Amino acid sequence: MKNFLLLFLVGGFLLVAGNTAQAQYKHALGVRVGNAYGLTYKTFIQQDRALDFILNFKDRNNYSSFRLTGLYEVHNPINDLPGLQWFYGGGATIGSQTYKPIDKSDLVFSVDGVLGLDFKFTDAPINLSLDWKPAIEFTPNTEFDPEGFGLSVRITF
Repeated sequence: MKNFLLLFLVGGFLLVAGNTAQAQYKHALGVRVGNAYGLTYKTFIQQDRALDFILNFKDRNNYSSFRLTGLYEVHNPINDLPGLQWFYGGGATIGSQTYKPIDKSDLVFSVDGVLGLDFKFTDAPINLSLDWKPAIEFTPNTEFDPEGFGLSVRITF
């Protein structure tokens, strides 16, 4: 939990440290780190609406997982902070989870929410995004997963 708090604080600092930023970009591709590691692709379908796709991997002592998440996000500017936006949205995840000691695999399906901050540097094609992505998992067990904190670093184009 200390690592997540440190990640959240460092990401928050990076998001507000730059004073020149651009509010919008069309596409961005990069990595996401947090309680799982993976790739992320974000594309704006309207000026304030985006689709974010996350392909992540998690490897723990007793299980490993592979998941694909699709999110629909609504972005809103933060006054007096150019390039910094806050966003919210929702989507779903599908994937698989393998339990290592018994080599048993299960389908994973969840409904996800997202709340975060998004920052685009003016002088560089770099986008930073810090978010919380809680999920309600329906398979293999029905449970609430509140641990979806992540920092995405993307190249914009």
